[in-house]
Amino acid sequence: MTDILDKINEYKGGLEKLIAKIPGFKGYIALNDRRKSDKLLREMIAREYEVQYQRISGVQRSLISAGELGAVGELENAAIKLRQFIDRVRTASYGYAGLFDAIRIREAELETVYRFDAMLLDKNTDIARAIDNVESSIGTDGQAAAIRNLISHAQEAIEAFNKRSDIMKGIAIQ
Repeated sequence: MTDILDKINEYKGGLEKLIAKIPGFKGYIALNDRRKSDKLLREMIAREYEVQYQRISGVQRSLISAGELGAVGELENAAIKLRQFIDRVRTASYGYAGLFDAIRIREAELETVYRFDAMLLDKNTDIARAIDNVESSIGTDGQAAAIRNLISHAQEAIEAFNKRSDIMKGIAIQ
């Protein structure tokens, strides 16, 4: 997460650097940078999960080739959940409201949102492993269990994102 914020700071123009020296604006600029990094982080999360979504399509083609047509429908359940998750991440509220917005998000609250976003990125690894497991179990007795495991991980990602949304709603109510 810090790497993304550092990258934002790296590309600051001369005007932004000058404004950052004006008393009172430095905090605003820092929060605005956090907003940008929040957006970048969520875009990265969505891209990482998109890779897994595409992998599921490949596994479905393998299942069709193996004559496992019944399993294709089950795997579609995981794909739908993953697509739902990706779309929600891409359209989520930013982790910061602007200077003139009615809602203000404090840095501590933003850090909580960042922790959730980082956890979501880590969950991508679990989904990748679950897809690996489905691929390696095609045509075996463990295939159905591997697909159920993948569906479970996709549902967990949605639930984790729902918790992030609940945090954002709680912040908005304050």
